[in-house]
Amino acid sequence: LERKPPTFFVVVLTDIDSERHYCSCLTFYEAEINLQGTRETEGEEEESGLIQPAEVFAPKSLVLVSRLDYPEIFRACLGLIYTVYVDNLSVSLECLIANLCSCLVPAAGGSQKLFSLGAGDRQLIQTPIHDSLPVTGTSVSLLFQQLGIQNVLSLFCAVLTENKVLFHSASFQRLSDACRALEALMFPLKYSYPYIPILPAQLLEVLSSPTPFIIGVHSVFHTDVHELLDVIIADLDGGTIKIPECIHLSQLPEPLLHQTQSALSLVLHPDLETADYAFPPPRTALSHSKMLDKEVRAIFLRLFAQLFQGYRSCLQLIRIHSEPVIHFHKAAFLGQRGLIENDFLTKVLNGMAFAGFVSERGPPYRACDLFDELVAFEVERIKADERNPPKMIKHVRELAEHLYKNVSILYNASL
Repeated sequence: LERKPPTFFVVVLTDIDSERHYCSCLTFYEAEINLQGTRETEGEEEESGLIQPAEVFAPKSLVLVSRLDYPEIFRACLGLIYTVYVDNLSVSLECLIANLCSCLVPAAGGSQKLFSLGAGDRQLIQTPIHDSLPVTGTSVSLLFQQLGIQNVLSLFCAVLTENKVLFHSASFQRLSDACRALEALMFPLKYSYPYIPILPAQLLEVLSSPTPFIIGVHSVFHTDVHELLDVIIADLDGGTIKIPECIHLSQLPEPLLHQTQSALSLVLHPDLETADYAFPPPRTALSHSKMLDKEVRAIFLRLFAQLFQGYRSCLQLIRIHSEPVIHFHKAAFLGQRGLIENDFLTKVLNGMAFAGFVSERGPPYRACDLFDELVAFEVERIKADERNPPKMIKHVRELAEHLYKNVSILYNASL
């Protein structure tokens, strides 16, 4: 039998207080002796007259559970522990784990922390400047690569209008990345329903729950999940999505839908504009994968800035209770936008995600982030840029640079 290479993926657990715990899992295979032998060696055994033990490989897992969402740092730390264990290096595993658990992570704001597990390594954590902005790595661009623009936009509209979304793949890490990416595209909204990137086999009945969700399951269960009648299913490996006939999926209002599709095409397929040229310009190098990820997110930031333009003028502070309550006038907002009959935006404003958005961003005195600046100062520029693709791309890259600089989690593990 051949030894399988080590694998790594992240499982997300949510406790009773809706706090998330990130479980980084590194699984490797260790040789064990099987005294019963195998069929492959039966012929050799008969010739030699001896029974040869067969080598089999049993899985073992290293799991790191944390409230912090630093998958690459945790991958490096678990990889270091694995290397010390497998190579039988003269370093105490207990000391490595003690140093890891005693490391104090700095607060958000771009602070850096350099630490060592005690094996001649250096680990560097740099916290996000704004912890309200999602951390995605390359997961967003990977989701578009797997499913395509139209399918991802359909899933985006599905979660905003509180439909059930299910991913399936033969890769656990792809499931985690896809769920992370879809949730990140919702920013500045926050997903408040069940979020289970990797659903255990024993809990498949959760898929029949009446509430919306974002869930991922391994493809070995694809025959079970395809029987679900009210769930939108995305096949990450096959690049398809299945929308049941009983679901009416509301789409983005025009012209925002067309503008978003066009912007995504320009960013994801930069050679599209010059594809028909008789003398096309020399091909430039593709964008760095992490920067491409941020450019896609920048397009959705611009989209939300236009969707929620003027929302603050429809906020009202009610003081009849002991604690002031912020109320949002949905009818006034839809009326001033001329979208009273729009099915998509009505569902978004009635959803739990927008209710959380109002309670979190409604107060006048609070810390502001990139979205607040966009919706306050840049909406007119965004509208004007839609008629000028080069200016639009320039603005997208400016926003992408802000997102890229917001978090730069680095590590360097060496022995």
